[in-house]
Amino acid sequence: MNNEWPLFEIFIRSKNGLEHRHMGSLHAADAVMAMENARDVYTRRQEGVSIWVVPSSEITASNPENNGELFAPAEDKVYRHPTFYDLPDELKHI
Repeated sequence: MNNEWPLFEIFIRSKNGLEHRHMGSLHAADAVMAMENARDVYTRRQEGVSIWVVPSSEITASNPENNGELFAPAEDKVYRHPTFYDLPDELKHI
């Protein structure tokens, strides 16, 4: 019998941010407990406005060793890279 609680990944959106950022992982009996524990552990200074808890077993991630085959197809799409036209000198931060 496995007595270990499942692992959850914790994502927090800060007051001055637009995106959720991965903060860490924790074990909990269920998503409700994970949410409460995440609040206590990762938002002690009341800096968060939103929490996502995701079971680690539900995350599918790419393997860095396979980056070539996953991301290489984008290299042949030259229309995604604005290198075929000249920009005016006034545009310095593009």
